Amino acid sequence: MTLPLLRPPLALRAADLADPGEARRIDAFVRAHPDATPFHLPAWNRAVARGCGQYAHCLVAERANGSLAAILPLTEVRSPLFGAAMVSAGFAVDGGILAEEPAAVPLLADAAWRLAERHACASVELRGGALPEGGEWHQESGSHLGFARPLAADDEAELLAIPRKHRAEVRKGLANALEVHVGREDALADHYAVYAEMVRNLGTPVFPARLFREVLAACDADILTITHRGQPVASVLSLYFNGTVYPYWGGGTAAARALRANERLYFELMGHARRRGCTRFDFGRSKVGSGPAAYKKNWGFEGVPLRYAKRHAPGQAPRDVNPMSPRYQARIAAWRRLPLWLTRLIGPPIARGLG
Repeated sequence: MTLPLLRPPLALRAADLADPGEARRIDAFVRAHPDATPFHLPAWNRAVARGCGQYAHCLVAERANGSLAAILPLTEVRSPLFGAAMVSAGFAVDGGILAEEPAAVPLLADAAWRLAERHACASVELRGGALPEGGEWHQESGSHLGFARPLAADDEAELLAIPRKHRAEVRKGLANALEVHVGREDALADHYAVYAEMVRNLGTPVFPARLFREVLAACDADILTITHRGQPVASVLSLYFNGTVYPYWGGGTAAARALRANERLYFELMGHARRRGCTRFDFGRSKVGSGPAAYKKNWGFEGVPLRYAKRHAPGQAPRDVNPMSPRYQARIAAWRRLPLWLTRLIGPPIARGLG
């Protein structure tokens, strides 16, 4: 009789992200994993914690030989308005459990919940990754779509990959008298001015400027800005990871629409990313049925449903930070009427608790 081979148990612990060796080890694991995103990196975890005054955690599962089997980055997000939660990944659209061993998934999920209880967090949110099944975990799919596709071989092929109607809009942007600038810290002021105006017009508070500074300093990232007669009208801060460009925080001013500056922005980013060696463009997530989702589809991107998992304390409702929630519609309408200078002053203290 042959006995079945038994896998040795996995050991769970909290990683010390302040230890450079530990951070490098986790970084190497993330970069080698086919399902990883930049939001799994220790650099992202620490940058968003510093940028928003929150707390970075990372749980790891190790094999008997000491090698990593799975990781779970977590941001402890606290807000007097929205409560406290453990989020993976904080201030990101992806993250969650990154595992080589399926057995590690429920173990890390349970460990995250125990960590949340110790820190008096009422919920845990896993945005993508390998999700725990059943029990107290509630899976959610169909509310958000992810948009990504390969980059074309060159600019002309990229134009042809865009559906005909929107291709005409892109060509108008290319024909307009617009200038293209790529920078990092030197481009932050213009980017923040554009981004703050855009989110005010959408009715949401702007993130702290320090968040963008910390991410730029810690991650492979840059800023592409479109100007018209010397004035910034569209700008995007993008992340680069494993051959994919992630345009993450971007948008345009009120003047951008007539100038087709947003069309110029993302088309130029495609070429810029290709020259950097990228082969894939990840347009991020959008709510099903929203204007941003339709806009990305106009570029030739097909939406793929994203899967999330949440767990919350018995008797407590899940944290609601969705700006499309009916409970926030009156506040959004009021926020849009505020002067831009005021939203830049009072917005960051609110937004740093959204996570």
